[in-house]
Amino acid sequence: MTQHDQKSAEALQTALQMEIEGKQFYSQSAETSSSQLARDLFQHLAAQEDVHYQTVEEVYEAVKNKKEWPQRETVFKHPKSLKDVFTEATEMMDVEANPAASEMDAIKTAMSMEDKSYSFYKSRFEEASSPAEKQFYEALTGEERKHYLTLVASYEYLSNPQGWFTMKEHWSLDG
Repeated sequence: MTQHDQKSAEALQTALQMEIEGKQFYSQSAETSSSQLARDLFQHLAAQEDVHYQTVEEVYEAVKNKKEWPQRETVFKHPKSLKDVFTEATEMMDVEANPAASEMDAIKTAMSMEDKSYSFYKSRFEEASSPAEKQFYEALTGEERKHYLTLVASYEYLSNPQGWFTMKEHWSLDG
């Protein structure tokens, strides 16, 4: 195995661990969440982390066994988008929602985790030597970015629903 292949395999092992930890965190957070938005969001993120894990594992096995990066297109298809989960949950929630501090902390922790994953995948993209490797990490980077932005929107919504709706609807108080 070349030094690059070894480094790729090690990076994929790191990615697998990050996806496992992400799924565990999201599953646990979903179980303890009292707000519908946080619960739905965490459940959906746990499912997406599982899809990421399976995809990374397939690539890892190919790199480890074949000693080369597999020539495959990486596209993550999810039955429901995070945006849809967020939209549905906010439509069902009371504008006076008062989430527990632990939920808000969990969302902040999740934002940090997604940012870390994004940075890791972005650095791997920049170091990638083959088009297939670049495309793989670019897809993962995009996924982590979507997760992060959805978590930010959720945090903003849960911390100030009235302000969030005002911003979303672009209301202004012209005099």
